[in-house]
Amino acid sequence: MCALVVLAALVIAASFPLGGRAQSPAVEAVDRCVVGTYLLEDGTDIDIGPGEGEKLRWRRKDGTTGELARDKQGAWVSSLGWTGRPDGMHASFADCAASPHAMTFDGVVGRKLELKQIDTRFAGAGVTLSGRLTLPPGSGRIPLVVLIHGAEHSSALESYSLQRQFASEGIGVFAYDKRGTGTSGGRYTQDYLLLANDAIAAMREAKRLAGAQTGRVGYQAGSQGGWVAPLAARIEPVDFLVIGFGLAVSPLDEDREAIAFDMERNGFGPDVMAKAMRVADASAAILLSNFTTGYEELERIKQEYSEEAWFKHLRGNVTWYLLATPAEEIRRKGPELLAGVPMQYDPMPVLQNLSVPQLWILGGQDRDAPPAETLRRLSRLKSAGRPIATAVYPQADHGIYEYETKHDGERVSTRNPDGYFRMMRDYILRGSLEGSYGAAQLSD
Repeated sequence: MCALVVLAALVIAASFPLGGRAQSPAVEAVDRCVVGTYLLEDGTDIDIGPGEGEKLRWRRKDGTTGELARDKQGAWVSSLGWTGRPDGMHASFADCAASPHAMTFDGVVGRKLELKQIDTRFAGAGVTLSGRLTLPPGSGRIPLVVLIHGAEHSSALESYSLQRQFASEGIGVFAYDKRGTGTSGGRYTQDYLLLANDAIAAMREAKRLAGAQTGRVGYQAGSQGGWVAPLAARIEPVDFLVIGFGLAVSPLDEDREAIAFDMERNGFGPDVMAKAMRVADASAAILLSNFTTGYEELERIKQEYSEEAWFKHLRGNVTWYLLATPAEEIRRKGPELLAGVPMQYDPMPVLQNLSVPQLWILGGQDRDAPPAETLRRLSRLKSAGRPIATAVYPQADHGIYEYETKHDGERVSTRNPDGYFRMMRDYILRGSLEGSYGAAQLSD
């Protein structure tokens, strides 16, 4: 998640593709047994991971996903994406004592892939972090990717399905709990330089554990990781970066762009845009004061515009929270919610001086991190000779998720677009893209 998207995650418990909540103790025994990637008899594979509460989540590499919950008879039944709507599929799992572990999904039998996993504790920037290296079968040299967090507070070791899915494609994967999450030490922060140094430590540990198998190395980063990964690669170069739904603008401009996108997608013109930017300016003043001042001006503007037709469509990335929450609550909770965020951090000096090949994958309908200015900046960098490729999924929201729009205008995620996983896989394995990847619009 981006720096400011974390507010939505904490306040309304939104789920994003690389995130999720830590496991509930009620299903820990079930999850420990069944979590893994399974090769099905029809030649496809499916990943089973922990879901919300007492549920599981399945994912396929074509982007489809669903939630598994027990029915009254104890059978696992599936619902589409995050909609809660039944999709007609069922799953069953063998007894934990069975080896290799087996399952049946939608009537097709599968067996868990035997991936090698090495758990470790390593020194980050002044803290001890928990990590895990997942390796495919065999002993040959393989690409090695370190997964960098977004702004979520959940445990990557528990919730990141990519650690298994990439490994099943012949890639070594290192996941770790960022400081202050999961079983890692330290205090949670969104200080990008500190997080970049933790990522560098994770890369060193990954290479140490992989040893002679280490081939090309790089980072895969989502959302806020789009600020952290380039910084880590500038300090200690790697062979590639894969950045999903990240930004090449500051966290403060992220909210401003999200407000502008709200107005554009709802068809409002320049006069309304000017009013909306006044709201953005008032929100920025509160953020830049670390939530200490600026509330009176925001309230005055709110009273002035709240009855106008456009105002109900204004969401932004963090402004919606400031508009909907009492000032005293914001004063109390705000500094913790955005702990360490460098609001005016400009990523361009790093990107302008970064020679590491990069793939940026963005969502055309990302209302939390609108991609327009980021794409313009990346295009200029590419024209200046930086090794950058971009891909846009036109109908994807934050997390590169397709979605349905509910009656109240809110969105509910359904799946990743077809081609999204394959694109990341190909870039990690080969350092280039070939052919088409679903609906993705690729840069030349």
